[in-house]
Amino acid sequence: MTTFEEEVQKTVACLKAGKTILYPTDTIWGIGCDATNNRACSKVYEVKQRPNDKSLIVLIDTIERLSDYVVNIPPIAYDLINHAINPLSIIYPESKSLAKNVSADKTVCIRVVNHDFCREVIQQFGKPITSTSANLSGQPSARTYREISDEVKQSVDYTVQLYHDIFSTPKSSTIIRLHDDNTFDIIRP
Repeated sequence: MTTFEEEVQKTVACLKAGKTILYPTDTIWGIGCDATNNRACSKVYEVKQRPNDKSLIVLIDTIERLSDYVVNIPPIAYDLINHAINPLSIIYPESKSLAKNVSADKTVCIRVVNHDFCREVIQQFGKPITSTSANLSGQPSARTYREISDEVKQSVDYTVQLYHDIFSTPKSSTIIRLHDDNTFDIIRP
């Protein structure tokens, strides 16, 4: 059986090579890649059979990294992140330094991840990764590894070999859209 550190190293190597991964997050299993690599992001859309006008979520390892990928961070963002009880993905008005096809417009949806494996992968990779639920577009989200379709499993370049038998009650993150005037709307509770 592979160790945590070995799995982190294999996953980071795949990301550096521009490959797609199937991996556990702080919510549900996700399909991901280097969020700064246009070609890799295109492959995620292909794997998921997702229309290009649907944006991907971007995962970062620390709140301090927000300024690397968001043009203007409304001050309320820090309060929302620091006080969130459940995983929180926030749509910011304008992104920077990310693949152009991560988002269908100039906005970007980012989550500061709270999962040991994801955080370690992102930290060692040194860049954000994309996350979209591990299912074909239009199909129900897979709550556990076993619920992921064989088609998705066979379409990604690498599947993380940890957390396959964890049966918690995973759910998608809350999504909030922030506005430049420091107000927000809840998109998905």
